[in-house]
Amino acid sequence: MNAKILLVEDDQNFGDVLRSYLEMNDYEVNLATDGEKGFQEFNKSDYDLCILDVMMPKKDGFTLAKDIREKDKETPIIFLTAKTLKEDVLEGFKIGADDYISKPFNSEELLYRVQAILKRSAKAEEAEDETKEFTLGKYHFNYPLRILTFDGKEKEKLSPKEAHLLRLFCIYKNDVLPRSIALTKIWGEDNYFTARSMDVFVTKLRKYLSKDDSLEIVNIHGNGFRLLEGEE
Repeated sequence: MNAKILLVEDDQNFGDVLRSYLEMNDYEVNLATDGEKGFQEFNKSDYDLCILDVMMPKKDGFTLAKDIREKDKETPIIFLTAKTLKEDVLEGFKIGADDYISKPFNSEELLYRVQAILKRSAKAEEAEDETKEFTLGKYHFNYPLRILTFDGKEKEKLSPKEAHLLRLFCIYKNDVLPRSIALTKIWGEDNYFTARSMDVFVTKLRKYLSKDDSLEIVNIHGNGFRLLEGEE
């Protein structure tokens, strides 16, 4: 089935152009022209992705995203904005955005980002229920037993949070694990204190995986982390 997208953009003409372009690429798109209408539309149906303009009347994109996140922690969100200030970008990611595109932008760029986010989301959802054991370079990770084995010999028993976080890294391997997703799934909320706690656990996982030079957990500024295997 085609992915269903909620597009909230107060410029009717621009919104119509984006909706038509996305529909031409086989997405089902509902367009709302202000934040309040956007939230009403979100409550009417299930969406695979939300694309929100930041500067809107009645309810801005950040406020709308917060309302959405209170009801749904998982649906990916892309912000569209003319703002390029660092604090605005960081605010968007703190709320739980998966991507942030500054206007003006190329329609093909938006399409690429939509495709990448939906692919990542589908991959995570599929793996979430099925995969229990993982191979990472010279490591084998048994998630139910929380045992990380190096080279078939050395074993490390992980804590529940360490195991849960490593499993998410395995699911998103070589892709970006958004900080907001990890925090809401493991810690239950995304705030300054849980983010600092996550940083501590990432440091621990880096130490556990340090025996294999082909593995690396890198920080993606303002977004999350990537577990790289044999790349870059």
